[in-house]
Amino acid sequence: MQKTSGRRGAGPRAGPDCPTPPMPHRHFLIHKPYGYLSQFAGEANKKKLGEFHDFPEGIMAIGRLDEDSEGLLLLTTDGKMSETVRSKRIEKEYYAQLDGLVDDGALARLRAGVEIGIHGVKYRTSPCAAVRLDPAPAFAPRARKIRDDRHGPTSWVAITLTEGKYRQVRKMTAAVGLPTLRLVRVRVGAVRLGDLGPGAVVEVADFELGDAASTMPGSETPG
Repeated sequence: MQKTSGRRGAGPRAGPDCPTPPMPHRHFLIHKPYGYLSQFAGEANKKKLGEFHDFPEGIMAIGRLDEDSEGLLLLTTDGKMSETVRSKRIEKEYYAQLDGLVDDGALARLRAGVEIGIHGVKYRTSPCAAVRLDPAPAFAPRARKIRDDRHGPTSWVAITLTEGKYRQVRKMTAAVGLPTLRLVRVRVGAVRLGDLGPGAVVEVADFELGDAASTMPGSETPG
């Protein structure tokens, strides 16, 4: 009888003719809270994602959320997956609380594209989906309090992009006279933030991104 090893998962040993197979890639979803950087190292005295989980070596954030932005962030050890998610084929949806009441004219301008500045160069944003959110989304209170209605009314919009310029949503809403007070990313492709709480981390087998092209450039009210 052929002897077998008691070692778990025993098989052919690695050697010159049988190299060690690569470790499978790992993927995570995190609800990045306000006040954290979308990174794991650098910038001393700043809060980083590593505080929330014991992530594997080689983990990276796919696209970044600013320190003062919140919501869904995809993490992976797979560089090719990162390129796929950051491509223009994949929609990114944001809910933005605005300083003032958004009207149909402002929504139309956002949908058509507005002129913003990117590193000192004028840039016209691509057509996008933009809808008013009423009632307002029921997010948990932010760590840093947002001003109350005594300083004027606020409103919420959903903006869906297929591009990701630096601070784009904030610059777009400012261009129509409605500065963003709070910004939460709620969807990447078919992956949704759902009820994932601030700071929560979930490991997933893969990112189910779906077909992102179906809702652009217009959109029905998001679900």
